[in-house]
Amino acid sequence: MKSIKKIVLTGGPCAGKTTALVKVIEHFSSLGFKVFTIPEVPTLFTQAGMDYLTDNKAFFYEGEKSTLEIQLALEDKFTRMAEQCTQPSIIICDRGALDISAYMDQTTWNKITSEVGTSTMELRDWRYDAVIHMVSAADGAEKFYTTATNAQRLERADDEGLAVARHLDKRVMEAWAGHSHLRVINNHENFENKINRVLKEISSVLGLPQPITEERKYRVEVIGEIPDSVKSEIIQTYLTAEPGAEVRLRKRIWEGKRVNVHTTIKRLPNNEQVEVERQVSNNLYDSLLQQADPYRQTIEKTRQSFIWKGQYFELDSYHRFNNGMQILETKGVASDEMVNFPPFIKVVEDITGRKEYYNYNLALRNQ
Repeated sequence: MKSIKKIVLTGGPCAGKTTALVKVIEHFSSLGFKVFTIPEVPTLFTQAGMDYLTDNKAFFYEGEKSTLEIQLALEDKFTRMAEQCTQPSIIICDRGALDISAYMDQTTWNKITSEVGTSTMELRDWRYDAVIHMVSAADGAEKFYTTATNAQRLERADDEGLAVARHLDKRVMEAWAGHSHLRVINNHENFENKINRVLKEISSVLGLPQPITEERKYRVEVIGEIPDSVKSEIIQTYLTAEPGAEVRLRKRIWEGKRVNVHTTIKRLPNNEQVEVERQVSNNLYDSLLQQADPYRQTIEKTRQSFIWKGQYFELDSYHRFNNGMQILETKGVASDEMVNFPPFIKVVEDITGRKEYYNYNLALRNQ
């Protein structure tokens, strides 16, 4: 059976999804892909008479359950159509199933998924190849926040509305936390950079060669509490690999959940690389550990992911042989942009591009 990539394009209110979808269709169609787009089901329902703000709990429940059922049905139908295409196909979902969970309490969501015959784990871990989250303009690009591009948007462009939009943005991101290929797209100073990052991340999922770029990294000290962060424990083991390739096995644990990811990075001679990620079962994870590189130790670290002023950060606090070191990494901040360092972070040193701080090298024994 042909490989069909199913990708969620999501984010908070006024994130730029509508513009991004147009660019995605144009760009990948020009490369020979058949691009299918699944419409945003809650918008369809709202236009048809659904009221997601209703006080009628029975009406709300039935509407949300139907939203999930139609979302899954549309995805399944378009997958079957894609299977009949002769050219390579991708399916872009304007929001995915887990977006629905961000708008209700956990008990209601668990009941709905149970009745529909699915679960959060199944929807998050196995249904989609990647999740691209575009940060709301309400967080870091407030002057561009508007309700004009979506007549169904309920969050107003005032201080209260911006606060609601930021809250929803983080709720959606938290709903997808733990997906093996979750990428968060910052609010760039140049909106075109934001769109280009979406195209780059989708290209990576499709296995297309990408220019080698350095995310900006800093040795830091945490001097205050990190608000609204997603905390997880990461155990990363490097496996033996052919020359010019890097293979790692990562176990991520958060809130009692576990996801294992196998990643292969092959560097090409023209300053490009191909990165392939796949999620693996616990049994396969244990089996692959037998291929551990004997010259490298396992890295253990606590990761805190958070958004600050429209930019996405990952803070890694290392344990064991790297005990006490903390590294802050920007995700997708362009080289010509300023980094919005939060007040609870003290920068010790800019280590961008310094190979001795690559995880691959930090893992070397007898450094």
